[in-house]
Amino acid sequence: MRCSGCLNDDTKVVDSRVTDEGMTIRRRRECPKCNFRFSTKEQVEILNLKVEKRDGTVEPYSTEKLSSSLRTALQKRLNDDEKFNKLLAAIERNVQLTAKSDIIGTSKIGEIVMKQLKKLDKIAYIRFASVYEDFDDLVSFQEAVEKLITKRGKKKK
Repeated sequence: MRCSGCLNDDTKVVDSRVTDEGMTIRRRRECPKCNFRFSTKEQVEILNLKVEKRDGTVEPYSTEKLSSSLRTALQKRLNDDEKFNKLLAAIERNVQLTAKSDIIGTSKIGEIVMKQLKKLDKIAYIRFASVYEDFDDLVSFQEAVEKLITKRGKKKK
């Protein structure tokens, strides 16, 4: 890893820590030439996975797109970066396990996201579902909310 201070090509690892349920490694590094210290992060990357959209077009999988849609659903609901990263890692792990080949449909990704959001935050789940399910009217939205309320009532008994 190149030193960001003096651009020396050789740096040494001073400390390593596993984070995000083993999906990320944070490394503390030091440059032997200028003694500059900095941190790097290594994380699992989904490679060679393509996503088939509803209209049939295929595009490369994008962690950034998933992260952006999750942040929109969780806006003003979750201000904990560690929990967010764990959620993202869990979703990506399920996406990798679910993909039978190098192509996965957006519908399958949406189901995985909704399942994880339902466990974490019901409001974020409804926000995401309203876009993913493409509710046509308030009745569709109300039915989704009522399903959540009914399931919640059954769990309390």
